Amino acid sequence: MAFQKNIQKKMLPVNQHHSITSIKIKPMKNTIISAIAMAFIFTACSSNNTKSESTTSTTANAAKATQAEPKTTESKPTSTAQSPNFSIGEIVTNYLKMKNALTKDDAKEAANAGNAIVATLAKLDMKNLTKEQMKSYMDVADDAKEHAEHIGANAGKLDHQREHFALLSKDVADLLKTFGSSQKLYQDFCPMYDDGKGAIWISEFKEIKNPYFGNKMISCGSVKKEF
Repeated sequence: MAFQKNIQKKMLPVNQHHSITSIKIKPMKNTIISAIAMAFIFTACSSNNTKSESTTSTTANAAKATQAEPKTTESKPTSTAQSPNFSIGEIVTNYLKMKNALTKDDAKEAANAGNAIVATLAKLDMKNLTKEQMKSYMDVADDAKEHAEHIGANAGKLDHQREHFALLSKDVADLLKTFGSSQKLYQDFCPMYDDGKGAIWISEFKEIKNPYFGNKMISCGSVKKEF
């Protein structure tokens, strides 16, 4: 019995030491597992961040490339070019003679210019006009002829001539818009004509010379457009 008790006494510290070691090892295992898990999470996050940065960089580069590309616009053909064997130049020349005559209150010379426009309209060759040009021309040609005829037939009536000149000026402006001009021209505006309604005219001079009031208010008006 005494021998057994001695052995138990000697074995007790060993058991206690084993228990303490076990207690210490378990926390160490937990610490190692936690460390491995953290390392795995860190690696995964780094990988995701790298992918995110790569995606962001690619998107940014694509955006820069898009901005760097010059925008191109399609150049569409217009109907402003003069067609072979067709020109509104003679119409414009006679219109300008009419305008200059009215600035001087010269009804006779204005009438001569009106008759010249009528003759020009009758002899224009329209065979080479495009479909679009033909439509634009026909839309104003008949009106222009009518107004030119009135001006030509009323050599002694300045007021009547000027009424039709205002309408003829719109027709000439439309022709210039469609067919262009071989010389620099200006579209002027008189705000007082026709009881304040106003009216345009075309001039080869930038200086204002009003055909609606002549010598009464020769400088009334302003330049609104250039051809």
